Amino acid sequence: MTAKENALKIILFDRPERVTSGPPIYQLCYQGCNHEGFKGGGDGSPVGSQWIDIWGTVWHKIHDGVMGLPKGYPLSDVKNIKHYKFPDPNDERICKKIYQMAESFQDGDVFLGGSHRDTLWEKAYMLVGMDNMAMYFLTEPEFARDVLHGIMDFQLGIAEHYIKIGIEFANLGDDLGTQLGLLLGPNIVNEFLVPEYKRLFDFYKEKNVIIGFHSCGNIESFIEMFMMLGVNVLNPIQASANNLDKIRAVTDGKMALQGGVSSAVIMEGPIRRIVDEVRFRIKQLGQNGGYFCCPDQWMPFPKEHIDAVYQAVNDYGQYPLKD
Repeated sequence: MTAKENALKIILFDRPERVTSGPPIYQLCYQGCNHEGFKGGGDGSPVGSQWIDIWGTVWHKIHDGVMGLPKGYPLSDVKNIKHYKFPDPNDERICKKIYQMAESFQDGDVFLGGSHRDTLWEKAYMLVGMDNMAMYFLTEPEFARDVLHGIMDFQLGIAEHYIKIGIEFANLGDDLGTQLGLLLGPNIVNEFLVPEYKRLFDFYKEKNVIIGFHSCGNIESFIEMFMMLGVNVLNPIQASANNLDKIRAVTDGKMALQGGVSSAVIMEGPIRRIVDEVRFRIKQLGQNGGYFCCPDQWMPFPKEHIDAVYQAVNDYGQYPLKD
């Protein structure tokens, strides 16, 4: 069984041969997907850099090894939307990168994927400011809807390019949780976000594209929503922020999970403890397929520690699972 075939069986809960760390994906992205501007910048910028992304948000890089942070918001004032122009997904400066990356794809044992990083909520607060956006849901609901609708119009335009190329796997994501609870209340999410998410999900579902969704923090309250929308693979299911037994019970046979291995354990070690953590998560989450075993957050782990994770997945992830 090839890696791609095995990954599909994991996603479908259809008797895979082994647990792996994730679906094999060659991922396409557009200019600006990783917070770049038209003239550079983005996550790889050196500390001390400042730039403006394709949306007009001002960014600065203050820590090495992590993304920059927004500091200037083009829609912080409600009045600004009258003159604001959302980026055009058909602007060659934005979409050309998708086709350039696709030229390097060699059809083989991997999925061709497309990224919709910061799909909706996160892009909204990068345009408006997090405190402002949270307030505007209540005080300026029509403004909030206009912002979200404009963002999703852009995402749907990007999705058209991805489909034209022939992607099989779409990666979406918005962090909706904190360590201790929800970042946004269910009523806000259901009223404002779900209708816009549904536009993109329905577009991909009609074309039989597999959908992965990334959402950090405590997201137990949104599991049913994710399944209703059509998420196929949910990550990173943080071990310290969620009841993973509860999440597995609700999603078993319905939605695959990815992540779950405590990043704190991986960072701290020792190796034996890391191996035990991997074995535990495989047994907890992977009994019937539907699980990709990997860290629940990506951090600058000691090399020997992250190597131990992958080795343990290889050693203990073969079906039938070892005791």
